[in-house]
Amino acid sequence: MKNKENISIVWLKRDLRLPDNEALFNALNSKNRVLIVYVFENLLLEDAHYSERHWNFIKQSIVDINEDLSKYNTKVLSVTGDIFAVFNQLQTKYTIKEVFSHQETGLLVTFNRDKEFARYCRNNSIEWTENINNGVLRGLLNREDWFDKWESYMYQPLIEFEAKPEDFISLSEINSISEYFHTTDLKTENSSNFQEGGRSVAWKYADSFFNNRYENYMFHISKPEASRSSCSRLSPYIAWGNVSIREVFQKAKEVKQNAKGERHLGAFISRLRWQAHFIQKFEMECTMENASVNKGYHKLKKSISKSYIEAWETGQTGFPLVDASMRCLNTTGYINFRMRAMLVSFFTHILWQPWQEATHHLSRCFLDFEPGIHFPQLQMQAGETGINNLRIYNPVKNGQEHDPDATFIKKWVPELAHLPTPFIHEPYLMTPLDQQFNNCIIGEDYPEPIVNIKENRKRASDILWNMKKDKDVLRESIRILKKHTINNRSRMLRDE
Repeated sequence: MKNKENISIVWLKRDLRLPDNEALFNALNSKNRVLIVYVFENLLLEDAHYSERHWNFIKQSIVDINEDLSKYNTKVLSVTGDIFAVFNQLQTKYTIKEVFSHQETGLLVTFNRDKEFARYCRNNSIEWTENINNGVLRGLLNREDWFDKWESYMYQPLIEFEAKPEDFISLSEINSISEYFHTTDLKTENSSNFQEGGRSVAWKYADSFFNNRYENYMFHISKPEASRSSCSRLSPYIAWGNVSIREVFQKAKEVKQNAKGERHLGAFISRLRWQAHFIQKFEMECTMENASVNKGYHKLKKSISKSYIEAWETGQTGFPLVDASMRCLNTTGYINFRMRAMLVSFFTHILWQPWQEATHHLSRCFLDFEPGIHFPQLQMQAGETGINNLRIYNPVKNGQEHDPDATFIKKWVPELAHLPTPFIHEPYLMTPLDQQFNNCIIGEDYPEPIVNIKENRKRASDILWNMKKDKDVLRESIRILKKHTINNRSRMLRDE
C-alpha cells in the first residue's frame, strides 16, 4: 500500500481570517502541506443557541477567505457533519500529523467535544496545538496580572499571512476528496437586514468608523437609533473572528494619536478590554451557562409565564421601547448595549422571569452571539452576581431620554408612528377619547401593557436588594471577587 502523505490541518472555528491567525501561521511553519477545514458540526447546527443568521454569516466569511486563497490554488474544505467522522475520512487519504486551532471559550457542548477530540488525537498519534484567542488565557485561578498579560498580548506584532501555493493541499485535490464528504453549500440569499460576513466587509466597517464615525461614539452610544451608525458595528466580525481584537486594538491606538476626538477612541478601546474581561470570566467559570455564578441566587425561584415570554420575544408587551428593541433585534440581529441591557432587565425584573428562559431567543437573534459575553452579561443585568450594582431599567424613562423624538420607536412600532410623541412613549395613558381621536385603540391596534410596571419594579427591587444581604450571597460574592477581580481595574476604564 502506498504511504499516505503527512499533512497538517487548520481547524477553523471562530477565527475566520487569514492574517493574525496563529493557528494558520503555525501550520504553515510545520513540515507538512496544510489543509484548512471548517466543519458545520451537527452538535451546533442542532443547538438552540444558534440560528440560520449565524450559519449564513459563517458561510459568507468562508467565501471571503476562499477568494483570498484562490491565488494560492486552495480553499477551505467546508463540510457538514461530525468532527470525528470528518477526521476519520481524511485519515483514509492522508496521515494527519498535526492539528492547529485556537482555544475556544464556547458552550458546554463544544467544551465536551474538545475533551473528546483531545482523546481522539492521543489515540491517533496526532499533535493538537491550541493557541490563545484574543488574549483570553486558559487555566487561570485568579486575575493576578491578567490585565498586564492581556495588554502585552495586544501589543505583540500582528502575524502576517505569508504563504506559497505549494504550502497547501491543492484545489484539485480538495475537489477530489470532497465527494467523500457532505460538503456545505456556501451560497446565501442576499439580505439587507443583516451585516454581511467576511473580513473584507469587516474592514469596510472598521475604516468608516476610524475615518469619521467614531467622532460621535460617546455621544450616541446609548441612543438606539443613532448608535447604529456611531458605534463601530464590528462586534459580529470580532465574535466570528473575521478580525482579531489585536488588529482592532492596534488600529484604534494608531488612529487615536492624531484623532480630533481622541476620548471617543479611548472609550472604544476600553470596551475592547472589557470584552476580553467577560470572556475571561466565562473561561474561568463556565458553569454560568446554566446557573447563576453566585450560588446564593440558586434559591431565587421565579414562575415561568409562557404568555409573558411570547409577548417579549415578539415585541408585543405594550411598552414601546421594549417592543421596538426586540423587533429591531429580531429583524436585523443588532441593537446597542443599553437596549440589550434593558431587554434583559425588563424580562428578569419587570416580567420576573428566570434569565435562563431568555438565553436561547437572544443568542439566536444576536448576530454577534459570543458565549463568553452572553452568559456573564445575562446574569449581571439580571442582578444575580452579587457583586454588581442592581439596575432595573425603566423603559419609559429610557425612551424619553435616549429616543426623545421617538424616531426609533416610530421605525419599529409603526402602528404608533402617527401618535403625538408623548403618547408614543406611553400609549396606554390615552383616554378612550384620545384613542378614538388618534385612531389607535389600545388592546386592538397595539397591546395593553402586560404588567403593572411600577408594582413589578418595586417587587423586583425589594427582593433583589434583600438578597444581596443574604449570607450565602455574601459568601459567594467574596469568592467571586477573589477569583475575578482585575488588578489595574482603573486602567480598564481609560486609555493611557
